[in-house]
This record gives sequence, structure tokens and C-alpha cells, in this order.
Amino acid sequence: MKFQVLDIIPHLKNPVTGEIVSTADRLNQVVETARRAEELGFDSFSVGERHAGEFISSSPTTVLAAIAAVTDRIRLHTGVTVLSVLDPVRVAEDYATIDQLSRGRLEITIGKGNEVLQYPLFGLDLADQWDLLAEKYELLRRLWREEGVTWSGRFRSALTEPTTTTPRPFDGPPRIWQGSATTLTSAALAGKWGDPLFSANAIQPRENYAVLIEHYREEYERHGHDPRHQYVGSGCGAGGVFIADTTQEAVRQFGPVYEALTANRNVPGNNSPFRDIQHAVAEGPALVGSPEKVIDKILSYHQLYRHDLQSISLPTTLPFEQQLEILERFALEVIPAVRAAAPTTLWEAEDPYGNRPQFPQSTRSATTHVRRDLADVH
Repeated sequence: MKFQVLDIIPHLKNPVTGEIVSTADRLNQVVETARRAEELGFDSFSVGERHAGEFISSSPTTVLAAIAAVTDRIRLHTGVTVLSVLDPVRVAEDYATIDQLSRGRLEITIGKGNEVLQYPLFGLDLADQWDLLAEKYELLRRLWREEGVTWSGRFRSALTEPTTTTPRPFDGPPRIWQGSATTLTSAALAGKWGDPLFSANAIQPRENYAVLIEHYREEYERHGHDPRHQYVGSGCGAGGVFIADTTQEAVRQFGPVYEALTANRNVPGNNSPFRDIQHAVAEGPALVGSPEKVIDKILSYHQLYRHDLQSISLPTTLPFEQQLEILERFALEVIPAVRAAAPTTLWEAEDPYGNRPQFPQSTRSATTHVRRDLADVH
């Protein structure tokens, strides 16, 4: 299995202490977390995109560019690029720029987003969200794969003159994943195009996400794509990751924060049914507990989802030093065991994108050294 850190950059008070960091500090924490994740051997770092609510992720391209400048190996992702509200021409330009800056380390996940207030903000009708996504995705694919594109559609002005966006991607079009949280539509879109699927695995019972993943597999095969490249990613719940020496200690430390954050969230249709920490640990998607508990839970996801990429999110209202400690414990005490138990061809030689980017030899050696250290610790 491969591992990713995802930050959708919520900007919230710690509900127990009332403390909150400044906007500048919070954004710089994202960049520093990505740098540290690379040192620890994570495969990918993902930045979310939100245009409403208590988030400061309205410009993920800027944040990813900052991360590209302080890293040289880790893949750069989005989670998700809210393509439904964006101009595909601008998306093609901006993300190709990041792909060039990072020398081919970019992959993006697209979706319609789960914040309904984004649509009126951009002058769009929420009722069109799925049609917007499908149409804009077809144009984005063409812009990254073709030069001299002409195009017409329903939601934006036509490209009547042959159009070639610049810069071009670093080494062919970056891979695009489809994000899936609540409906079969995004899973079907991924299956149609033969894209990987990223399951939110966030607030619903895991069986609900399994339905979406199975629908994706059915559509993927129905459209005749190579089943060897039917990759699936999974999130880890709105509570994120919290590791302590024992599960009881993790529950004691993190429970008040988790329950206060959950109680304060009142978004109909987007609330977790796992309102208390015991319920979340026992049946929800949050990765809270001892290292052994977290390992067992990820492998239980894998038994149901057969996923290739596990994404984690840190509890960002906690002190930053504590977040980094959790990140390090996850890398040292969880990743090696899960990698051994759940191998994947994602980003390996068998994967069409496995050699994108071609890492410099010096970077490969450093990465191998870090991973060998992790394996030795386990």
C-alpha cells in the first residue's frame, strides 16, 4: 500500500482550549508537514480546496507550489480540485505550472465538492453540479493531451480558435483521480474514463463507501479498461489520525476534542453518525488508537475496499508539535506493517504512471535509505 497525507486546511479553534493559530502560521504548517512527510517516506501529499466554511484552502495551487519548492520526491496531489466551479483552461495552466515546478510530481483528484455554498459564489446553479463536472473534465483531458484544441459546450464560451494551453505538463498529462463521497455518479465517471477512484471514507459507515467502490469496478470493467490499473484510494474519516501507546490512552486524550468538533458541526446531510469517540473508534472510519489498532483498522478497510492508497489527515486543532509526533509514529509504527500486508503496483513499474516522475538518482538513494530505516524500526 501507498500512503498520503491530506490537508483540506481547516482553520478552527481547538474546541477544548479555544486556541487557534494565525492564518499565516496555519498555511506554513501545511508546507512544513509536507516537507516532514517526505522525510518520513510518505508517497504523496494532498491539499484540499474549499471556497466556503472555516477553511483557508481556496488557493491550493499556491500552497502546492510552496510545497514543490521545499520537496523533491513526494508526489503532489489535490483532494479535491473542485472542477465544477472552475475554468478548465485555467486549471490546465495552473496545475501544469506546478507539474513543471515539481518536475512531474503532480496528480490531481477532481470532484464537484461537498460545499453547496461554492456554487452561488461562482454564479453557478447547484442543480448543474454533475453536468458541470462531466463537461469540464472532458475539456481538461483534451487540453492536457492535445494541442490546437477547438471545443464548444454548454457552460463556458467556445474555443473557436485552436488553443494550446501553456505551459504544457512536464512529461505527458498528469494522472487524474476521481473523488467519490456520497453518490454513484463520480464512481461511474471514473469507471467510464478508466481513472483511479478516491473514496472519501469520511463520515458514513464503511459499507456505504464499499458500494461506491464496487460500482466503480463494475463500470471500469464494463468500459473495457485494463483491470491491472484499477486503483482505489481511501481517506480515514473526519476525525483523522491520533496514535497513543494504547487505544484507551488515545481515546482519553483525543476524545474530548473529537466529540466537541463533532458536536459543533451541524451541516444537514454532511454530519457523521459517529458522535462519540467510542463509537468512532469501534465502527467509524477515524484512525484513533494504538499503532496495532490503527494497523488492524486500515487492513480491515483493505479487506473491504481492496484499496491501494491510504490517505490520512492530522488533527490540525492540536499543537503543531503534537501533530508531527503523530505523523512520525504513523510512519515508523504503522506504515511498514501495512505495506508488507497489502502490496500494490500503484506507482511501481507495472503502473503506467510509475515512472512519472523520473527521480534523480540522489533522491532515489535518499528515499530508499529512509524506507529501509522505517522497515528496520518495524
